[in-house]
Amino acid sequence: MTIRSHVSMVFHLDKCIGCHTCSVACKNIWTDRDGADYMWWNNVETKPGTGFPVQWENQEKYKGGWKVDGGKLKLRSQSKSGHWFNLFYNPNQPGLDEYYEPWTYRYQDLFDAPAGTDQPTAIPVSKITGEPVEIKSGPNWDDDLSGSPVYAMNDPNFGELTVQEKEQLLEVENIAMMYLPRICNHCTNPACVAACPSGAIYKRGEDGIVLINQDKCRGWRACVAACPYKKIYYNWKTGKSEKCILCYPRLETGQAPACFHSCVGRIRYMGVILYDADRIEASMKVPDQDLVESQRSLILNPHDPEVISEALKSGISPETIEAAQNSPVYKYVMEWKLALPLHIEYRTAPMLFYVPPMLPVMGRVENGKYNHTVDEFFTGIERARMTMEYLSNLFSAGNREILTYAIRKMLAVRYYRRFREAAGFDLDRVKEILAAADCTEDQANAIYEMTSLPTVEERFVMPPVQREMAIQPVLDPEVCKGCTGFGSVASPERGL
Repeated sequence: MTIRSHVSMVFHLDKCIGCHTCSVACKNIWTDRDGADYMWWNNVETKPGTGFPVQWENQEKYKGGWKVDGGKLKLRSQSKSGHWFNLFYNPNQPGLDEYYEPWTYRYQDLFDAPAGTDQPTAIPVSKITGEPVEIKSGPNWDDDLSGSPVYAMNDPNFGELTVQEKEQLLEVENIAMMYLPRICNHCTNPACVAACPSGAIYKRGEDGIVLINQDKCRGWRACVAACPYKKIYYNWKTGKSEKCILCYPRLETGQAPACFHSCVGRIRYMGVILYDADRIEASMKVPDQDLVESQRSLILNPHDPEVISEALKSGISPETIEAAQNSPVYKYVMEWKLALPLHIEYRTAPMLFYVPPMLPVMGRVENGKYNHTVDEFFTGIERARMTMEYLSNLFSAGNREILTYAIRKMLAVRYYRRFREAAGFDLDRVKEILAAADCTEDQANAIYEMTSLPTVEERFVMPPVQREMAIQPVLDPEVCKGCTGFGSVASPERGL
């Protein structure tokens, strides 16, 4: 057993309001540079939808992540011998059309326009070519358009749904949508690290954050093709790849990442987990239906004396172990089993987990009356507007049992809180519902408090910075944009 610590995250989708404040905060800090115009390290998608870049979930097209071949994990995007042929052109990576061509406006036209009766307008021009451009797409082009057949019907997660289930999601009177915020998952088994020919991408040993060393990067973009979540971008000005760095300069000074700190809905949680590094490969070889539980088996109980002893032997500090014991991520993922990984079938063992959303039960007009009641409490799950089949394709590799377990428990907690706050609810019925959802009253209260009433200190439980020596000085992100956080050491020669 080799125990390591890892910074991990939970996004509670039932609280996301789709305001994009997180995306703007990240953009203003990290990707407001030339060449990074089209990059959105944090973006919020509307699901069902095609996402950003377009159809990033279609691995038949992009071939990201891992596959099991002959009992071994192999990259979908390349082989050991074949990657040399794709160094300068990789057919599996998205082009600019799958993102969007960054543009600005010819604002000077507003000042130079001759006097007249018409209001002058600023013409959009490409930031790459400087020529006028017709805007046809963007990072949030299909926001709130889940009912549109142009976008929703092209969602790769529709593949296994029946015709009736697809129609259910697209009926005008029952339009269902959810928001899906995405950043780099900082995976435990990252395909991008394995695919990089120059070894520029690496995982930090103390916290698992995946970074790109700009001095080593050669711009071959094998990482872009290999990442199934398409969260690595190519800077067309510097010729280097860039990605989310989880705002590690902020983490090292005790602050939450910018997107976490700015989140209006307070959907984001961060904590430390301990995991067994020796079992990573074996855990990702199991069948798709078993992947969620297999990943859970990697995560160790930080309260177990044996785990604590082994962690100390592995060089993990007592402060990190204490942070793992108080981690909200461990509670959501392991104790309550409410948070699930996004597309675990890519076999990268992502360390970003999502609490799935609860959507209202569909109403039906029967005999001229609108009715949305159900006979049994949990039968409403099968009539939810966002079908269980669709959600399980997103969060549990098609395993509906695991997804349904999480939804049932959240519904039971909601019903229990109504019992506590309102009259007219039967105690015996409440206890019966909690038992059916594998939930106790104490656990229901704990879930409610962590979901609705957490303080900043409870949402973000991080240990002090743990480094044997200062690898590089702490730099001001405002001064060092473009190099800080990508693994490069600032130097006078680079003008910093």
